[in-house]
Amino acid sequence: MNRLSLAVLAAASLTVLSACATPTPYQPVAATASPANQRGYSETRIEENRYRLSFAGNDMTKRETVENYLLYRASEVTINSGYDWFEVISRNTDEKKRATTFEDPYMNSFSWRFYGRNRWSRWGAFGADWGTDTVVYSRYEATAEILMHKGAKPDNDPHAYDARAVKANLEPGIIRPVAK
Repeated sequence: MNRLSLAVLAAASLTVLSACATPTPYQPVAATASPANQRGYSETRIEENRYRLSFAGNDMTKRETVENYLLYRASEVTINSGYDWFEVISRNTDEKKRATTFEDPYMNSFSWRFYGRNRWSRWGAFGADWGTDTVVYSRYEATAEILMHKGAKPDNDPHAYDARAVKANLEPGIIRPVAK
């Protein structure tokens, strides 16, 4: 492979990787996204005051962020529907893992490491795979079914959330998409 081909391949790889280098912002799922690439929030109205909500993040989005975005969306849906508080009927966060193994093209030449006092060895010594590195990525999707209510939130219900308080408390941590 000549140098120009390698440079083009490297530039294309960096372009693809840069698209996944940031956490999923708070945004609706794109209608044109393939099922494997649906990242963001979605909701389904089940009854007048009942919704099923979800938020799916990419490999860079932390579990806590995905769960906070889901609660934030629940507060928005509640307020926009004219209600004051919501009750979480069910809630779940799924973790999907994938492993990627990279091979070191220099393992057969000059890839050495220092271990201990004046000792050098090739990477992968002591029974490990020579020239490979495996990285495990986690992707989270949170789902919840909520029931919305009007009036004062009951103080003794741990599944009840004041929609305006949730929205106000989580707002500072919400990252929206960058305008193009």
